[in-house]
Amino acid sequence: MDKNSVGIVKTQYFECCQPPQELKLKGGQRLGPITVAYETYGNLNNQKSNAILIFHALSGDAHAAGWHEEAKNPGWWDGMIGPGKAFDTNKYFVICANVLGSCKGSTGPASINPKTGKPYGLSFPVVTIEDMVDVQKLLIDHLGIKKLLSTAGGSMGGLLALKWSVLYPETTASVITIATNHRHTAQQIALHEVCRQAIMSDPDWQGGDYYGKSIPARGLALSRMIGHITYMSEKSMDEKFGRKLIGKEKVGYDFTQDFEVENYLKYRGDSFVQRFDANSYLYLTKTLDYFDLAEEGDLVSTFRNVTANFLVISFSSDWLYPSYQSTELVRALKANDIDVSNIEINTNYGHDSFLVEIEGQSKLISHFLTRLEKKHL
Repeated sequence: MDKNSVGIVKTQYFECCQPPQELKLKGGQRLGPITVAYETYGNLNNQKSNAILIFHALSGDAHAAGWHEEAKNPGWWDGMIGPGKAFDTNKYFVICANVLGSCKGSTGPASINPKTGKPYGLSFPVVTIEDMVDVQKLLIDHLGIKKLLSTAGGSMGGLLALKWSVLYPETTASVITIATNHRHTAQQIALHEVCRQAIMSDPDWQGGDYYGKSIPARGLALSRMIGHITYMSEKSMDEKFGRKLIGKEKVGYDFTQDFEVENYLKYRGDSFVQRFDANSYLYLTKTLDYFDLAEEGDLVSTFRNVTANFLVISFSSDWLYPSYQSTELVRALKANDIDVSNIEINTNYGHDSFLVEIEGQSKLISHFLTRLEKKHL
């Protein structure tokens, strides 16, 4: 275990939106009760002014740091959260909550519908980034925190951080967005639709009613294989695999796997099936596609009431959320005289850089948060 780890942690659960006080969703439906899985690291100070809310990416969960009992791996952002790390738990109280619609402890399509006693499946309503933020706001209220020192996240997590700053501008002093953008483009939507079709074309999907039966393993694995290609860059894949063969001297001239990259993608797909629900993947990708921060006007006017400081980080080799999209966001922030730092990190790791480029991000985030401390702690 890393000497600067937060150590052994446990997932906690927050219950809200009990009938008749269900959450009203953006799509018009109502949902409740709702369970939110979350974890915390560090200690909340007496003024409750040192809290940082971390948002996870598409297939992430609340376990961002530390270790679960008997686990083989630490939390997904363990290199960034802990004593002396970027999100220094000697100074900050860090919270990470699993999003609505997921299958990692929070209410989603695999959860039991109390009205039927069976899993929701496709009867679960389509949720938006706004709905996810509203639920997490209820969690923060439950914890007695009136203002967050920062909201932070990469990829989908960055979308949540952005939406929070617009919906609840008075509740956060700063926003850290990493490898993200302000709306999904046609290309991003197209990639997700191919992933969804891979799942829905699997006969075992059964219209989403596969719980307790054969799961759509082939479709979900294929969907993850497609997705994983978008998370890496051409250079990182070439450096890692090139045209290396799998334990053979020459290609087989058939349809068995010849190349290491083929074997790697199969492994990623098969392992994903073991830990994620296919319906949740459908719902969360649709949530991302519906996201458009400026859907009710232009992007500049969207930030007119925002007062938080911003740190915007992008990566040179990220072709899924390319740096120019972060630049568009920064222009809109500056047009509102918002304090914003915009940094592009030069790296070959593609979109996954926000999970692996720990040193570069740590320096930027530590400096950014230290500057904020003087004003808010």
